[in-house]
Amino acid sequence: MKKFNTTGLCIPHKHYMVSTDERVRQIRAMVDEGDYFCINRGRQYGKTTTLFALEGALSDGYGVVRLDFQAISTAGYSTEGRFVVTLCRLLWRKRAKLDMPAMIQDEVRTLAQTSYEEASLDQLFFMLSDWCDESEKPLVLIIDEVDSATNNQVLLDFLAQLRLQYLEREEDPEAPAFQSVILAGVTDVRHLHSKIRDEDQHKVNSPWNIAVPFDVEMGFSASEIAQMLADYEADHKTGMDVDARARQVFAYSHGYPFLASRICQIVDEGLVGRGFADLAAAWTEFGVDEAVRKLLSETNALFDSLMGKLHNYSELRGKLRALLMRGEQVAYVSYDNEQQQLLMYGFVRVEHNKLVVANRVFEMLLYTFFVGESEADPGLRLAAGSDRSAFVTEDGGLDVPKIMAHFIRDHNRIHGDAGERFLEEEGRERFLTYLSPIINGTGTYSVEEQTRDQRRMDVVVHWLGRRYVIELKIWRGERYHEKGERQIRAYLEYFGLSVGYLLSFDFRRTKQPGVERVALGDAVLFEGTV
Repeated sequence: MKKFNTTGLCIPHKHYMVSTDERVRQIRAMVDEGDYFCINRGRQYGKTTTLFALEGALSDGYGVVRLDFQAISTAGYSTEGRFVVTLCRLLWRKRAKLDMPAMIQDEVRTLAQTSYEEASLDQLFFMLSDWCDESEKPLVLIIDEVDSATNNQVLLDFLAQLRLQYLEREEDPEAPAFQSVILAGVTDVRHLHSKIRDEDQHKVNSPWNIAVPFDVEMGFSASEIAQMLADYEADHKTGMDVDARARQVFAYSHGYPFLASRICQIVDEGLVGRGFADLAAAWTEFGVDEAVRKLLSETNALFDSLMGKLHNYSELRGKLRALLMRGEQVAYVSYDNEQQQLLMYGFVRVEHNKLVVANRVFEMLLYTFFVGESEADPGLRLAAGSDRSAFVTEDGGLDVPKIMAHFIRDHNRIHGDAGERFLEEEGRERFLTYLSPIINGTGTYSVEEQTRDQRRMDVVVHWLGRRYVIELKIWRGERYHEKGERQIRAYLEYFGLSVGYLLSFDFRRTKQPGVERVALGDAVLFEGTV
């Protein structure tokens, strides 16, 4: 029986997976054109699985030389000679699979046995040119994890030599060269710079400025997730609503391959017997919500990588905090280095020429990180944690009006009730700081994208299969308040809810702090004033 897979290579006969056929067809067309290009996506974005499928698809018309630079240790990049010898040893071990001509095998073996002091990139590229010339089929070079040592001059020199070989081919079509070169990794090597000799002058240049844009969509669409779930449903007969669950998984993951597969994997393997009687109960809206909660509470290589970047690059952390906590609208600027890094590492995507966080799972992870990182209100966090059990209703629900009332009380006790003005986003952060320890371990919260601006924010709390919509806003007068009520009513209709919550930060001295119940047509609105 097949399984969902989130570690390593996905294989169609072993794993439930999205079809790679269309992606491979588009990449094959680029190879046929003789393009050199980069496949750069975030960690665990399905690059290796796609390259594996591509290798098989190309084998009918091309000789494929596929290497993984993870096989080269840090020491292998220490000098030019060591890199050349290490790479040739790697080629020698793969010689049978690479269908290497006998003459080339001799050259590779000779280089693999050369001393580090004598081996050079010139020798390596003479051999590669001979190989391209001797091969019965055009050669395609695929290098996975090419960014294993992106800060290393030896790698930059290697890329520069590949670039030179490409330029010679363009000048003379008979010059031996690879038909296509594909470099895959997280870091976009087109953004690296090195001094490359050009007509006896040293110029700062990109060693890979010959690469054409790679526009093939690597993420999963909702329909592709549905195809994967339909394959699963054919085996397990759970009775799930395949299209609805696919849309829900997509809404959380925005098609990020690891996230989509991991959510499905948790539903399949991690819920039955843990609050869910069987797979039929697990493959429901509540089940997917619960899988996301479990995903956010675990450590994995993807989250470790993202959090590591935030700890190492404070400027990226600041940009993301502004995007999420302050609701800043950030216009996409293609030459902004920080934006390029956020895109490259997978934190964000471009939508309507603006930066948005890549998916809802990352948003939820980042909100938790930023709220936990904040030291502004340890008193609020402590107060909320001490009252946690008081906020659960007799039927196991969440008593949001009580949370609001206690927040107002504790906020005024800690920060005073003298009309203190503070930045709008600080009020939001204070409430999320208070909310987090209450729901932590049992529920999660997310923020609706279309409401995340400098005026308002809709927080959706997911708690044991139930949803609670809480709008946070600054008091700006009666007209704006009435507009907010209409907006939250529309949101309740969207979610199929009859009760909503509105928390206003009011700086007027005439305000009346507290929570009141307001009829809103057929719905009920609990309005809190801080």
